Amino acid sequence: MRTIIFTGKGGVGKTSIAAATAVKASSMGFNTLVISTDPAHSLGDSFDIELGPSPIKISEKLFGQEVSVYGDLTLNWEVVRAHFAHIMEVQGIKGIYVEEMGVLPGMEELFSLSYIKRYSESKEYDLLVVDCAPTGETLRLLSLPETFGWMLKMIRTLEKFVVKPLIRPLSKKIGRLHDLVPETEVYDQIEHLFTSVEGIIALLSDGTQTTVRLVMNPEKMVIKESMRALTYLNLYGITVDQVVINRVFINEIDGQYMDEWKNIQHKYIEQIERSFAPIPITKVPLFRREVLGLEMLKEVGEVVYGDTNPLDIFYHEEHTAITKISDGHYIMKLRLPFAFDNKMETNVLQLGDSLTLRNRQLPERGYSSSFSCRNEGC
Repeated sequence: MRTIIFTGKGGVGKTSIAAATAVKASSMGFNTLVISTDPAHSLGDSFDIELGPSPIKISEKLFGQEVSVYGDLTLNWEVVRAHFAHIMEVQGIKGIYVEEMGVLPGMEELFSLSYIKRYSESKEYDLLVVDCAPTGETLRLLSLPETFGWMLKMIRTLEKFVVKPLIRPLSKKIGRLHDLVPETEVYDQIEHLFTSVEGIIALLSDGTQTTVRLVMNPEKMVIKESMRALTYLNLYGITVDQVVINRVFINEIDGQYMDEWKNIQHKYIEQIERSFAPIPITKVPLFRREVLGLEMLKEVGEVVYGDTNPLDIFYHEEHTAITKISDGHYIMKLRLPFAFDNKMETNVLQLGDSLTLRNRQLPERGYSSSFSCRNEGC
């Protein structure tokens, strides 16, 4: 199954581009599901219909879904939440705090990842279009599997070597301890949820199935954030195969006020084309009407893709390459876009088996791009 993920700074119109992609693909005969992982859902608004936490048919071969953390918590986390609530009540804590303590940070992103993996494995659809939260939330989403993987390993070890052989038998004899020790079902549900996203990074970094498409406006702050996003995505080995510049002022717009805006946009569009090359770049104009409903989304899809197939992979580049040059010596090549542009300094630090790369903005005056290594053998 093909997966296309849309992300970008909040307010750039990524939901409209994602929805238009889904409409275009479904009109070409592909069974398509578009889901929103943004807590502030606007996907249903884009289609001008009500969407829910499970797939709803929008048109022929097109389905939509808005991931709901509340429904998923009830279905996949209720046993764990109830245990946390019981512990809080034993300690004398009641009310809303009990409910809040049962929800871990990052739960919504975790459920979103589980849906991506679930639909990819089911092969029920030809195309999964993911309308992600703004860029910062998307990057946090990518780091969750590693974070929760470490947590799951710790929980498994604790249950196997401490809780099961020692604490649980002892708790049956000590009433107060029994209130605090989770039952086996709690560990089972935690493991089920965390294992539901195992291997998701490998799935997302498989450039033959999954690609990310960056949506941006020709504005300085948006471009800067998109540059950071592309760098992080490259470090995760995730392919960005298209950049969409949305809401471009067309030449037919007259007036001195708009001429100034068109000049500003022209300058930033040149910067985007220069900085993000060779990734294909598509420009989408600011339409005369609000992009709302199937007809307008179909029009947007035609502008973005024309006669091309939206499921095609428009660009692919190897992000990391390791070559052995002699015994004990290797050369590692990393794709780091913008590392030596835009007044950025890149530092490399090796600590044991870990290699850390850090970019930072240099002062306006007297800057020089650098690539340093602080440890012999880097």
